[in-house]
Amino acid sequence: MIKIIKANANHAETLSLIRRQTFLESHGMSASKADIDSYINLKFTKSAFEAELLDTNTIFHMLIYNETPIGYSKIIYSISEKNIPFKNVTKLERIYVLKAFHNLKLGKELFEFNVSVSKKHNQSGMWLYVWIENHRAINFYKKAGFKIVGSYDFKISQTHSNPNHQMLLTY
Repeated sequence: MIKIIKANANHAETLSLIRRQTFLESHGMSASKADIDSYINLKFTKSAFEAELLDTNTIFHMLIYNETPIGYSKIIYSISEKNIPFKNVTKLERIYVLKAFHNLKLGKELFEFNVSVSKKHNQSGMWLYVWIENHRAINFYKKAGFKIVGSYDFKISQTHSNPNHQMLLTY
């Protein structure tokens, strides 16, 4: 059985652990071990998550499978950005599911949940950044109807950035 719940500050520790593991699974090979470790130790702490969860502009949802938290998402409403032709558009800033659960296709349910929530908030579409080497995610987004509309360099460290596609889905 799956549940999708709105996350709050009480979930910070759980979310930080999921974030750490899923980032390593999807991006751990994208830079040197030192750069990845430094980035994780700076950004993936409980206190960093607590601060994000207190930001009223962001909405986190946690994916729970058989009473076990296995993923989460972060969206922000009405975030305009270069290459996005309208204002009422949701940024899908993060969507992660632990690799051990990929075969269950639960990430699709979490994604569809976020699209539904976005539409209920009168958004005209959704956009995101995705690492150009994350072929699995890119294929997922293309199947969902996203189109590549731009690019972005995601900074891991002072000396390393990962090239990303900017993708857009219109409703």
